[in-house]
Parts: sequence; structure tokens; C-alpha cells
Amino acid sequence: MPRLFTGIEIPASLQLRLALIGAPLAGARWIKPQNMHITLCFAGDIDNLRADDWAAQLAKIEMPAFDVTIAGLDTFGGRRPRCIWAGIENGEALQRLHLAHLRAARAVGIACDNRRYRPHVTLARLRGGSHAGSVASYLSANAAIRFGSFTATRLVLFSARPGQGGGPYAVEDSYPLQQHWQAHNHDNNHDNNNGNDYDSQP
Repeated sequence: MPRLFTGIEIPASLQLRLALIGAPLAGARWIKPQNMHITLCFAGDIDNLRADDWAAQLAKIEMPAFDVTIAGLDTFGGRRPRCIWAGIENGEALQRLHLAHLRAARAVGIACDNRRYRPHVTLARLRGGSHAGSVASYLSANAAIRFGSFTATRLVLFSARPGQGGGPYAVEDSYPLQQHWQAHNHDNNHDNNNGNDYDSQP
């Protein structure tokens, strides 16, 4: 039974830049660069038939390619931080994709994690809460850091280790974003003189 989630891949050069922020913090387990990604929808352990149905629904989602900027650091967990993550600027496209992937999951009976979505890249897992002071100091020194930008050109259905999660992650399927959709339809609209703009809502 596969453990599945959808996400956006991060280019290797940017993964390496993110990995270089790692520091010898007590209780921190830093994520390997090849396992860094942006999660869209986590489904967990599901059977193969339902996984195939979800993959078919995901293939129906239409959206153009978009730019992603990774900047800043923060934590989840409040006073007992459990992970360090890098943030995403102007994540409206990711928010729309997250909702579209939730709808696709619900259409085939999958209950994805529907907590408030905050797009991010997990950089480190933190064990225990006794090192909150050193984590706070680390964030204070690095909170404004900017890692760079890239263009997301496809969505990916990933699998993790069944029952446990974690990397290495395998690409089970991928769905290209419509890089040339706007340009192609601009030409058609010009020919037809209808003046309609592309609606980016999924």
C-alpha cells in the first residue's frame, strides 16, 4: 500500500543552496537536499486502485507554469518547535493547486490532510523541545535569508516509504504545467479578435 503525496520539485542547484543553511543545532535532523520539495497534498497510505483513481483526477487539473520564490525561515510547533522550514513568497498559485488537489482526492474518497495550508520547504526535523532557545537564535540570525526563484513546470505524485514516510521519495507520476498555453491562445484570440484572457483558476 503506497504512501502518497503530491508536490513541486525543487531544482538541484536550489536544493543545494537550501542545504547549505544547515547548522549544528542540538536535536536537529537536517533533510537531505535530494528530498527537499514543496508538498501540495498529503494522502498517506492508500490502496493501489484508489491511487490510480487519484492519479487520473490529477491529470485533469489545468494550470500554467508559474514562478516560485523561496525566502525566509520559520518553524512549526510554537514554543516546542518540531521543524525548521523555508517559506514561499506570493504562494497564490500553490494555494490554488493545493485546493485543486484536495478536490481531486475527495472525488475518489481520499481524505487528504486539510489543515490550513502554508506552502514551505522542510529543512530540518527537531526532536524534543528543550532546544527552543538555540533554534530561536538561529532563526533570528537567518530569518531574512533569500534562497532564490525557479519556474515550476510540472506537478508530481510522490511515494514515500510505506507506513513510515520520509525519503528517498519516488516519482510515481508527473503532470506538466501548460507552459505554452497562454502564448498559443493569445495567437488564437488575436485571430478571432475576441480579446478573452486566460483564467488561471484550476
